[in-house]
Amino acid sequence: MNIPRKRSNSNSNKKSKEKYEILFKNEENEDFRVNVDIVHDITKSLNSIVLESFELEVSKVNFEQSIIVKKNFELLLKECIKSIELEDTLDVKKIANALKMISLVMYCLLRKSNGTVEHILEHEDLKLLFKRCHEILDMDLPDSVQDICLKLLLIILTGVDNLNENLLIEYLMIENFFDSLIKLVSSHTSSKTSDIGNDVVLIIILLANYRKNECTNPYSVQLSIFANEPALNSFASIINNKLVEFSHQYASVNIDSHSNSWLTSLSSLRNIFISDDDSDKTSTIRANNLQLLALYENIHLNRNFVTTLAHTQNESNPPSPSNTLQSSSSASNLSSVSGNFQDVQPTNLFVSLFEYCSIVMKDYSRTESIVNTKLCFIILTCISEDSYANSLMHDENLNFKVQIHRAQMRLRRLPKEKDAKPLASTLFNLLIEFIVSHMTKRFPMELYLLCIGIIHRLMVYQKRYCVRLNYNWKSLWAALINLLKFLVYQEQYLIKKHNIFILANQIINIFNFFISFGDTFLRTTIMYDELYYELNREEKIFSETHAFVLRYSAMTDSEHKQDVLKLLNSLVNILTIIKHFQIKIKEWLVSKNLNSPSEEQVLSIVRENYDLTLKVIDNLDSYERYNEQKHSAFFNTIVTEVIGDLRMKNCHKFLIDFVNNV
Repeated sequence: MNIPRKRSNSNSNKKSKEKYEILFKNEENEDFRVNVDIVHDITKSLNSIVLESFELEVSKVNFEQSIIVKKNFELLLKECIKSIELEDTLDVKKIANALKMISLVMYCLLRKSNGTVEHILEHEDLKLLFKRCHEILDMDLPDSVQDICLKLLLIILTGVDNLNENLLIEYLMIENFFDSLIKLVSSHTSSKTSDIGNDVVLIIILLANYRKNECTNPYSVQLSIFANEPALNSFASIINNKLVEFSHQYASVNIDSHSNSWLTSLSSLRNIFISDDDSDKTSTIRANNLQLLALYENIHLNRNFVTTLAHTQNESNPPSPSNTLQSSSSASNLSSVSGNFQDVQPTNLFVSLFEYCSIVMKDYSRTESIVNTKLCFIILTCISEDSYANSLMHDENLNFKVQIHRAQMRLRRLPKEKDAKPLASTLFNLLIEFIVSHMTKRFPMELYLLCIGIIHRLMVYQKRYCVRLNYNWKSLWAALINLLKFLVYQEQYLIKKHNIFILANQIINIFNFFISFGDTFLRTTIMYDELYYELNREEKIFSETHAFVLRYSAMTDSEHKQDVLKLLNSLVNILTIIKHFQIKIKEWLVSKNLNSPSEEQVLSIVRENYDLTLKVIDNLDSYERYNEQKHSAFFNTIVTEVIGDLRMKNCHKFLIDFVNNV
């Protein structure tokens, strides 16, 4: 029996390589110059092996010395631009091939020349290229063609690590794509066309970040005033879908409740990680940076976008999908759990964001997790400063059941999620979870400052509008007191790295806020009694805090003198309350001939002895509004990381798929 020999790929690869090698010959070639089908010939010659060779050959070329090679590339690109001219009779395949070839050449040239191709194409040619791309996105063309065009724009946008140094973006500033991109967002939110919608979101956000602090950015301006509700909802839906997808992936592998790190579990899922390399694990978190950046830019710039946060697809309030997965689930139940995730979707972007945030802040051993959590907290800061967003979160008619994923800690029983509640209650639970689960030697001071700042903003809203949220404030008081204990007892270690007086002052002023304004937002007077009871029950830590502050205030060379004095001043009322009621309690014990009182007895003493004078502390109900400039370096780093990730995972993958399917 004759067994046919397997065909060798070596000859075909050699022939394929020969077809495009003509580009790199630094000698006159009349056949190349007059062959109008050269784009098709070179496109057909490519495969994944040849792609690597093509990129390598481009990197070797010195275009200043190789004049003929430069002309060859110029001719190739001009022929491609000519091929994408939209005429009455459209050749979709020709347009697609031309766009793919431009994408390939641009990718290689930009990687070689650090963001400039003007040594290959003249100014007018580049203007024409972007004009043609604009027309393609504007017209009613097949999704496949528009998808390639968007990938080309992404390749150009990610051509340089520093977005502000990418000179090609200036052409996108002149040829404004905003309206065309928004039109695509509105029509591509379904699962079948989600790739186009995702690419559009990426492009808009990158364009909006281009030199936004240096000059007027038209995309940033248009994004800030954009008010088309269906398009805004589509934008929010695309972001929401990505956050939901991440939460589903996390929940589906979070079977072992004793796992030290959820990333360990994720590494076993082939669909998420290809290898066990550490860079693959961290990329799972970093992959969401652009979605969070898109959410941030919209919330920060466009007040109209806030309305989409609570936008629901269903009128009912189904539970968050991750609620279908209990910590006691076994591996045998995984298939049924996964099925439930497919059937039930989170109700809005608020729900998805809160659940997502609870996941990423669990693993604080990685820098990527801390960066991602900071971005989440900045978003929550912007949300907590918006009165309309606050009204949505505090609306008792908008109740949702949100799964808060909690860290495994010793001597702690994880609370079961109960009935649906207002979103503000969930946000308080989320922030309290962060407070109690991150008191470690690797203390994330900046995140704690943001966290307490969000709590303060929510309470200021409640005071201003007399909103009496039905919430168990004892959990907040307990978390803040434990955090204060951590700062005082770990003072010697923390003081070397952080200005702990600022955070301690924030904590004390939250209690001062309750003392001064509790009558405007606490639901019952009993809560006031409970507050005073907790202050007296924990009088030791407040006395120790006072002693610790006095010690630093007496130091002439104290580095944080002003912050120490502010904290000392903030403690006055709490110490007055403690002293006043400690005296009353002791007098009562003597009169009753008792050694210690019960909780009810102390509460009774508190209710009968509110006859004390407190100091008025200024500016408790105000805060410094969020200022992006303070975080400009952080956002520059985020954008740079996003560009690098997009270039490798999005653009490079597109080119590989392209050459493998020609």
